[in-house]
Amino acid sequence: MAALVLGGAMLCSLSACVPVMMVGGTVSGSMAATDRRTLGAQTEDKVINLKGENQASNIVGDKGHVSVTSFNRKVLLTGEVPNEAMKQAVGNAISRIDNVESVVNELAILAPSSFTSRSNDAFITGKVSASFVDAKDLFSNSLKTVTERGTVYLMGLVTEREGNRAAQVAGGVNGVQKVVKVFEYISDEQLQKLSTLSAPNNEQAKPASTDTRQYAQ
Repeated sequence: MAALVLGGAMLCSLSACVPVMMVGGTVSGSMAATDRRTLGAQTEDKVINLKGENQASNIVGDKGHVSVTSFNRKVLLTGEVPNEAMKQAVGNAISRIDNVESVVNELAILAPSSFTSRSNDAFITGKVSASFVDAKDLFSNSLKTVTERGTVYLMGLVTEREGNRAAQVAGGVNGVQKVVKVFEYISDEQLQKLSTLSAPNNEQAKPASTDTRQYAQ
């Protein structure tokens, strides 16, 4: 069983969890076929991803590997760079892109991962996504999964119950080393309102809270 990261971005083991405050990430979990993000946010996420990948490539070049994932205007950075200065440079550049609300910088100071490692990560992502579909108490279409070196990052607009359940499901997938939740939490009342809105006009209320990150000891 993989260690679970429960909360905004949080990492838990069976023994202990240490909280570290962090600006929220994004969430999505859904049994429905609709996306909990507004159409505007979905469009902006696509633009942010394109601009972010381009800027990261300009900074890092062939010295590292950076993945940029935007969900509801919150950006997750994963991958590897050679030093802390480059990590901060990438994070700062992404934060200046139009409509980016926050950046969760999970870049590691390591040599670039191998093709084999990235292929394995893609395989794990597929298995986690399939597990969300199989879990009848999750809204799989609202969850975004990113995997780097066996660590699964979960993004989306979710209730606390959904976030905990998604982390539990992901942690049980073979090959997952740990799970990090990068969620925007919404209340049950907000979820009920979102459920009554169609995708073209689902301008949701602001998330009820940002996330807390915890790392296993």
